[in-house]
Amino acid sequence: MSVRKVTALFADRTLAYATGNAMQDLLEPPPDALTVFEDGPDRWRVEAYFDAESGERNVAAELAAFVEWPLPPFETEAVPELNWVAISQAALPPVPAGRFTIHGSHDKGRVAHGPNAILIDAGEAFGTAHHATTLGCLLAIDRLTRAHAYKNMLDLGCGSGVLAIAAAKAMPHTRIVAADMDPQSVKVARENVRLNGAGKRIALFVGNGLGHPRVRERAPFDFLVANILAGPLIYLSSSIARAVIPGGTLVLSGILLPQAPEVIATYLAHGFTLQRHDRITGWSTLTFWRR
Repeated sequence: MSVRKVTALFADRTLAYATGNAMQDLLEPPPDALTVFEDGPDRWRVEAYFDAESGERNVAAELAAFVEWPLPPFETEAVPELNWVAISQAALPPVPAGRFTIHGSHDKGRVAHGPNAILIDAGEAFGTAHHATTLGCLLAIDRLTRAHAYKNMLDLGCGSGVLAIAAAKAMPHTRIVAADMDPQSVKVARENVRLNGAGKRIALFVGNGLGHPRVRERAPFDFLVANILAGPLIYLSSSIARAVIPGGTLVLSGILLPQAPEVIATYLAHGFTLQRHDRITGWSTLTFWRR
């Protein structure tokens, strides 16, 4: 497979990470691999790798339809046929998120193996904590579980399973369900759950989480986390509202900052009260209480 590398240089770390997140989430098809790293004083480099067989890409023009910040020039070059996914994964450092430390297998020897270390390798399922939306949810889980003793949780759109794993580590007596429409994501999540010693704590299902019969059996929930996208969150708002008990907590992410007002208004209309709006590199994480 021939590969093209697309590179852009930023003077602002926040814009570099926001652009990398947008490339990974909003481009179609997304890059096969992507890294963001410091490249000298006050300079950050975004590198993305695309299958050249998918045709020429004007990444700057594609991003302009989604982002509001100014973009630097993007340079494109052909590169050798190497395993760029593995190479970019090896460049990902451990991520602290409250009490949790999320790391790849390449960092096992450098991360303390305490109860809050979570092993997640970048791969075919979303969720390594390097993305602002996953990080926002992990910080919310850390904060909320210090203050509340939840009994029944749903991780809707579980991706790699990292959020459900974090919840299991923070709440050893909580029933946890995780669901995703992508069978490959659930396969990856199941392996991650096993590797992190949470196999007996988390029930995993493939399909529409809210409509899955096993999920319906366990509903309603006092803690629901949904890290998907603004459009599906708005579309599913009625179903999500029915799935959260009065007094329960709802955490939503996968929302670009300009999309947050519409999502907030939708959930306020469904009986929720906004408790907190966290913003990380252009993305929103919203915490609601069910009235």
